[in-house]
Amino acid sequence: MPSLGQPLPRHDAPDKVTGQALYPGDLHYPNLAHMKILFARRPHALIRRLDTSHAEALPGVLAVFTAKDVPHNEYGLITPDQPVLCGPGSGKPYADRVRFIGDQVALVIAETERIAEKALSLIEVEYEDLPVVSDVRAAMQPGAFLLHPDVETYPAIRAVPHSNIMHHYQIRKGDVEAAFAAAAVIIESEYHTPVQEHAFLQPEAGVGYMDEEGRVTVQVAGQWTHEDQEQIAHALGLPREQVRVIYPAIGGAFGGREDMSVQIVLALAAWRLHQRGISRPVKIVWSREESMIGHHKRHAYILRAKWGADKDGKLLAAQVEIIEDGGAYAYTSTKVLGNATLMCTGPYEIPHVQVDACAVYTNNIPGGAFRGFGGPQAAFAAEQQMNKLAEA
Repeated sequence: MPSLGQPLPRHDAPDKVTGQALYPGDLHYPNLAHMKILFARRPHALIRRLDTSHAEALPGVLAVFTAKDVPHNEYGLITPDQPVLCGPGSGKPYADRVRFIGDQVALVIAETERIAEKALSLIEVEYEDLPVVSDVRAAMQPGAFLLHPDVETYPAIRAVPHSNIMHHYQIRKGDVEAAFAAAAVIIESEYHTPVQEHAFLQPEAGVGYMDEEGRVTVQVAGQWTHEDQEQIAHALGLPREQVRVIYPAIGGAFGGREDMSVQIVLALAAWRLHQRGISRPVKIVWSREESMIGHHKRHAYILRAKWGADKDGKLLAAQVEIIEDGGAYAYTSTKVLGNATLMCTGPYEIPHVQVDACAVYTNNIPGGAFRGFGGPQAAFAAEQQMNKLAEA
């Protein structure tokens, strides 16, 4: 045993450096079936018709599942505002539409990945395109097309009536206007930070099966085991003890595996196949393209900052407006926005502060956790303000 002050060995290190560690994409079981997902690839549309009959008739296809096969067709870390599968037949009134290109419409399970890919092309979907709101400032305007579900159904979303604002934080400290009137120098700027892709080494992958005790089991890379379990159980209408989540080696995450990608659909596929008398493990490995459109990104931000200082360079006041592009669903936008709200004035003692921060729905790919989750965007704006004050 190492004594105090000596480093502990990493038990997983030998397997990882020798290539023996198994990541979700490396997992293989006898009699393995393969799954592919039909993505919407449309930013906003009603699904008027969904015909899977030709795909189901393709030799080698074991099953095709759609929204009607999901008992509780909803999930989400902050609030359950996203359908597991979009399309007709769901018990959720908002699940008949897609809100971003990565919404999932149908699952094909087949003998091989190639057959599953072929079956996807045989699924017929009739879309009715809806207005697309991709500009976060346009989404905040009165009368902008509503993207979020009914706020009475989901009170956790503090939506402003007739807008796409999902949450609003405020900080009020001191008298900002009086402080600006007394300032010797005032710096006003607007900063834009873009979305960012996590680009972890292994894209989303995993295997779902029924274990020897009859539990729905998913082996997948993730970050919150028990949150994965809870969301799978909720979507399938099962008690949590009937759902088992196992994390093999994780091929990178950085916040990108906090939200759902393949966890629920893997569980759904294995569970529904078992109900049909087909007890086979189901595997999926997303392509890099599927990973790029199917999981969340670092939030894009607009930050408008007005800072004032006296003639000696002492900070007097900061007024900041933060607009966070949450994308099509809530994911962790409210928590990320909270960090930005706290970080937008930097590590500085400022006696007079006014901050208004909003997370906003758009038809863009959802934003979520990414190293520092909200802090880097706000810290960038704060340090730019300090640099400009120093130069003034």
